[in-house]
Amino acid sequence: MGEDYQAWVGRTETAEDGIDRLRLTGFAATLDRPLDALAPEGELPPLWHWMFFQHWVPQSGLGPDGHPKRGGFLPPVHHLPRRMWAGGRVMFRGPLFAGDAITRQSTIATIREKTGSTGALVFVTVRHVVSGPRGVAIEEEQDIVYRGLEGAAVKVAEPPPPLPEGAFTETVVPDPVMLFRYSALTGNGHRIHYDRRYVTEVEGYPGLIVHGPLQATLMAGLLLRARPGQRLARIAYRGVRPLFDLAPFTVAGVENGGMAQLSVRDADGYVTMQAEASVAA
Repeated sequence: MGEDYQAWVGRTETAEDGIDRLRLTGFAATLDRPLDALAPEGELPPLWHWMFFQHWVPQSGLGPDGHPKRGGFLPPVHHLPRRMWAGGRVMFRGPLFAGDAITRQSTIATIREKTGSTGALVFVTVRHVVSGPRGVAIEEEQDIVYRGLEGAAVKVAEPPPPLPEGAFTETVVPDPVMLFRYSALTGNGHRIHYDRRYVTEVEGYPGLIVHGPLQATLMAGLLLRARPGQRLARIAYRGVRPLFDLAPFTVAGVENGGMAQLSVRDADGYVTMQAEASVAA
């Protein structure tokens, strides 16, 4: 590992925010569901905390992809231009509600260099602890991957796996407005989610990319609708392949031995994100 990267491990930062009903209402509208059904008594649904602690930099501080320029809290991995969420693990310790003041402490836990099928990769794992008036509410590890411009084409090696027997599913129809609204709600300026010319001509993808965090949030919501009256205790999710706005996609889940196996599948049936989750009464 490069010595410069080692110096970033252990760095911390603290952010403060408040859970406002405006953002909750906006996300419920984006999902086309009543807020009261998603957030009874104003309780924050699982993974909706990603709307908070936004980091807005001046326009001059943005890179060509719409992300903030390298540096700041995260390491400046300048030789790998693409940066995206690869996955993560979230533990839900207690509830948060509309009106709560919240604090997040973030720490760079590990930085690993690897070589994959698309070339050099750098994985950065950041630990977050989100606290509210009742103490620690969320503990999270978030994996961020940096990679080069190679490998934009989606490789198809074998037929997609069938849906598990007894799976509960829902169909989502993505469009540019949905992706724009989620980008705005989460303060995400990455152009791959709303700038079709950029994503096709510069990044080399066939369409706008559906956010990984949005896919994870849809999986969590599907599980709770299938198990009303329960709460999400933990979820571990991992991105598998890009998901585009070109066709409807399926969110699916099945329970096995007390754990739920969740996935998002594109129109051809290929898994784009998968997760393992557990619920509690």
